[in-house]
Amino acid sequence: MSRFDDLGVLEEIFGRRGTGPLAGVVVADLSRVLAGPYATMLLADMGATVIKVESTTGDDARAWVPPHRDGESTFFLSVNRNKQSISLDFSDPAQLKVVERIIARADVLVENFKPGGLRRYGLDYESVSAWRPDLVYASITGFGTAGGADLPGYDLLAQALSGMMSLTGSESGEPYRAGVALFDVITGLHAVSGILGAFHERQGSGTGQHVELNLLTSALSGLVNQSAAYVAGGSVPTRMGNEHPSLYPYEPFPTQDKNMVIAVGNNGQFTRLCQCLGAPELAVDERFATVGARNANRVELRQLLIDGLSTRNAADWFERLKAAQVPCAPILGVDEGVHFAEGLGLEPVVMAGSGERKIPTVRHPVDFSRTPVDYTHAPPRLDGDRDRVMAWLERVEPEVRKAS
Repeated sequence: MSRFDDLGVLEEIFGRRGTGPLAGVVVADLSRVLAGPYATMLLADMGATVIKVESTTGDDARAWVPPHRDGESTFFLSVNRNKQSISLDFSDPAQLKVVERIIARADVLVENFKPGGLRRYGLDYESVSAWRPDLVYASITGFGTAGGADLPGYDLLAQALSGMMSLTGSESGEPYRAGVALFDVITGLHAVSGILGAFHERQGSGTGQHVELNLLTSALSGLVNQSAAYVAGGSVPTRMGNEHPSLYPYEPFPTQDKNMVIAVGNNGQFTRLCQCLGAPELAVDERFATVGARNANRVELRQLLIDGLSTRNAADWFERLKAAQVPCAPILGVDEGVHFAEGLGLEPVVMAGSGERKIPTVRHPVDFSRTPVDYTHAPPRLDGDRDRVMAWLERVEPEVRKAS
């Protein structure tokens, strides 16, 4: 919990119920676009009071349309609920002082400016830690602060430079990017993990620290077995389309109407698959009886599986294979995926906000049994919470202030 504010003050001014596990924690959010805002939204969902400090033109993602909802970018809406927005011009001394006052009351600061970009305002880690040694200060860059400092921090560049795109697409086709800014999201998740680790340590030591992340390191970590194939095994992975380098069958297969994924991870699952297909003899055929044999003879096995699957549609096979505990899934659109999750009782869509401003958003990925997350605030309009933030700052100021 913040050293400077109690739950009563935060709830009175910002209207948060204070139920989440981070209730009472204050975050100064100087980030924009995706990795940083995704991280701070997850913190906000868990009860943290997040002050989103935007430029006078706003977070770049506000202009990223289409698609939109009532003129607002759905990209921006996806990662900014439960925050308070104030727009400030860092080059104006009076407005910069407001930024400093926000930082003075915060437990955590998150920023993704270009390396060195905040130094001109005296808001870099070295400067801020001199007067707020207890602050957890998280910096997100594209490619670090050394040789990659001048590279723009775009997810697509990280997908290209990490090797991700060399692994995505058909074997004989061109490289493809993932259908979402995957490494921005992974970096945001890593940021939450690092922030919480540093915050926990601060509870004992009383001292904050600099938590640094970059897209490329997160990408290489996120490639897991593929990056390990080279680092530990000296093998350079290549594109295999939808196939898996170590498992088979583990890809989409055509059925009577559309494709479905079959993901067999062991011999028992393969035996049950063969039984469902009416071909139990395949499970004991020496060409397919083991993981290694199936990998070596995947071309021949694929055709046999296609022949068997051609007799029914994907929905029928899904029910039959699911009942036999064979991992499988029809390939759905995003709309169908949301509805499928609803059918499982996962309640993927939650309304953020209240009154006239309610925005449908995707629920927080973690459920807490005692300290539930809430969705009190819709994604903020630019500078929409200035009065609240300034009223909060007018309360008793913290003793620690930036030296003149």
